Amino acid sequence: MNDEIRRALDTLFAADSELYANRGFARRIGFGKRPALVNIDLANAWTRPGYAFSCEGMETIIPAVQALLTVFRAKGLPVVYTTTAYDVTDGPNTDMGLWHYKIPAQVLQAGSDTVAIDDRIAPMEGEQLIVKKRASAFHGTYLAGFLRANNVDTVVVTGVTMSACVRNTVEDAIADGFKPIVVREAVDDRIQGAVAWNLFDVDAKFGDVEPLDTVLQHLQCNEA
Repeated sequence: MNDEIRRALDTLFAADSELYANRGFARRIGFGKRPALVNIDLANAWTRPGYAFSCEGMETIIPAVQALLTVFRAKGLPVVYTTTAYDVTDGPNTDMGLWHYKIPAQVLQAGSDTVAIDDRIAPMEGEQLIVKKRASAFHGTYLAGFLRANNVDTVVVTGVTMSACVRNTVEDAIADGFKPIVVREAVDDRIQGAVAWNLFDVDAKFGDVEPLDTVLQHLQCNEA
């Protein structure tokens, strides 16, 4: 993000932060007793260059997710991945719904390398990979049931895009009774300003945005 955009956002956020504070927004939801790591759409179509869906910031996101995976796996905590993929990308029986009228969803063919999780952060055997059809990881999937069955009350969220699939997942998480924690260094987007604005707005209304070091310290200092 260039300096001009950053200065403009800082000015906007300063004014909005005061407004929210005066009206009782931006409270902290905090960590619960048992977290799960939910990695949103960190598949090749988003993490590698050259795709319509390619996002910025992988030089920061990938190491951040690797650090989180190390701690979650060491503590035996649930790890979930999502990818967005479609079985039928043409004709009257498509499972893309209406979304493909807005985005180039036709390239997200189920079973292709395009929608496979980036091998730098690939799932280990036994970790959940949820194939979703919509933006939210919760919409039309078994995620909520899986989390409840594992006594999870907190979701630590990473991935892309902050303005769409990550944000929608966080909104549905709190609606379904899970405490959302968004890791600041582990999310990104395609558009300058989209990450900063959505992190600010999510932190005010739907979940806690926390730096990676804070999340790692909490995980390391608390038993599973």
